[in-house]
Amino acid sequence: MTDFPADHSAASGAAGRSLLKVGERTRKRNAAEKRFRMMGLAAVVFGILALFGLMASILSNGLSSFNQTYIELDVYLDPAVLDKGGNRAPEDLGRITTFTIQPLIKAAVQDLIDETGVSAEGVDANDAFELISKEAPADLRRFVLNNPDQIGETVSFDLLASGRIDGYYKGRVTMESAALDRNISPEQLELADRLKAEGVLETRFNWAFFTAPDASDTRPEAAGLGVAILGSAYMMLIVLVLALPIGVAASIYLEEFAPQNRFTDLIEVNIANLAAVPSIVFGILGLAIFINFAGLPQSAPIVGALVLTLMTLPTVIIATRAALKAVPPSIRDAALGVGASKMQAIFHHVLPLAAPGILTGAIIGLAQALGETAPLLLIGMVAFVREYPAAPPEGFFDPASALPVQVYNWTQRGDPAFVERASGAIIVLLVFLLIMNAVAILLRRRFERRW
Repeated sequence: MTDFPADHSAASGAAGRSLLKVGERTRKRNAAEKRFRMMGLAAVVFGILALFGLMASILSNGLSSFNQTYIELDVYLDPAVLDKGGNRAPEDLGRITTFTIQPLIKAAVQDLIDETGVSAEGVDANDAFELISKEAPADLRRFVLNNPDQIGETVSFDLLASGRIDGYYKGRVTMESAALDRNISPEQLELADRLKAEGVLETRFNWAFFTAPDASDTRPEAAGLGVAILGSAYMMLIVLVLALPIGVAASIYLEEFAPQNRFTDLIEVNIANLAAVPSIVFGILGLAIFINFAGLPQSAPIVGALVLTLMTLPTVIIATRAALKAVPPSIRDAALGVGASKMQAIFHHVLPLAAPGILTGAIIGLAQALGETAPLLLIGMVAFVREYPAAPPEGFFDPASALPVQVYNWTQRGDPAFVERASGAIIVLLVFLLIMNAVAILLRRRFERRW
């Protein structure tokens, strides 16, 4: 029987080290691990701070776009100006122009000043008229054409204030900057303050930001996302109808039915490569095939949707194949063992279990497509569009815009009010993306099964 020393330190002394003492190499390993953990924590903190900084910048610049300044004005729709014939004929009313409407608004402004007694030194009726947006005559013209029976009456309108007045109450315009601005003067701002004190001018939530079309460079206060939201909705509908069934069908065939040979290996490699291709390449492809070759109209949602479908398909296929692979082989074997055909085993057992991953991949692909800008610029969706597309299916071929393209358009314009509008559009786009990702998470949790 072997005798062991009573003192373990004596046993370890021969080796020159002790289990109870931390050696130099151990200290170095522990220090390296600590440094690595600190670097990882610093990277996480930096990422969170960068995210908060980005969101703070977007929110600080864009939240004000959801409010708008309006002027309440009672306008007399003079029949001697609007309907000289007195017959309310649509062809006669169609000749009304915005220049015809302007004198009526100026007269209403003068009446407002006379009734309230509000005035500012050096500001006449023409200067007071400049407090109102240039979109106001067009709004009144549309009202008259849609309500010819109102001609001859005094109608109360909530008209948009000009971009400078709106910017004054949002902090973009000051008395000092107005003194150097040819579009507004400090005296006009003083008149606006007095009108606000009288309750004639007020700032409230801007529902028109979600429904109005784009506006010209001189009317930033009238610009909205209506056409862009509708165009994006049309494109996402087409992408969903095309990308989901095609991508799922291709994935099922490649994963469950296709033989393993060089040809299928080549297809898998190309699918993986297509997922990494820059989106602008798909835009060039869409321009060459769908517009130059197939003759489809530019700026149409159908073209944008086809391009985004090509771009989304690799993502859907990869996500679907991963979901199918995650289903245990025992599920297939059990189905086949009780007499089911291979197709029955796939569609009755494997596909329902893979549904959460498939739906998640599809929604993430759609979210990626919703935020793409470069391919849409190449197919002409950068064009200025004010008319709403018709209802489907005709509307798929009408000119339209998209949310990311609208953001790009507004950032290219010189008026600071468009920068505010662009930040507001980014907020709307981020909300849509968050909703889509939340839906993906909920669907995964709702349909997820454990085995």
